[in-house]
Amino acid sequence: MSLIPTLTAFLSGLIFSLGLILSGMIDPARVLAFLDVTGAWNPALALVMASAVATAVPAYAWMRRKHRTVLGTQSHVPRRRAVDLQLVLGAAIFGLGWGLAGLCPGPGLILAGSGNTGALVFVTAMGAAMYFAANVDALLSRRRKGNADA
Repeated sequence: MSLIPTLTAFLSGLIFSLGLILSGMIDPARVLAFLDVTGAWNPALALVMASAVATAVPAYAWMRRKHRTVLGTQSHVPRRRAVDLQLVLGAAIFGLGWGLAGLCPGPGLILAGSGNTGALVFVTAMGAAMYFAANVDALLSRRRKGNADA
């Protein structure tokens, strides 16, 4: 891998992290206040989400047209649009975790880097779940293939 795309990815992650820190979105209490629409609702996260969408939409449109990044490397934009059980379950698990902990992967990693105990538990559980999901998916794929061969 070339140094330029790696450096660009690193800088993008750094800018994203700084944006989360400056906007206060690594504070689980602020995220939980956004999700508490019947109580002390805090709309700050909606503004962060809107700015993320405003940034992502033109970039996504570029990628769909050009199939290359701005730096010229090949990219792949998935064309699949089906809403299946795997997508719905993944979204539900993400939403439950976000609502219970007030953390999602980005802010969780940032807080874990600071040594926050709750975030370290969150990131450890997230890693374990990713490992489990990958292995279950591989096991189910082998079983499906075995049943198809029978």
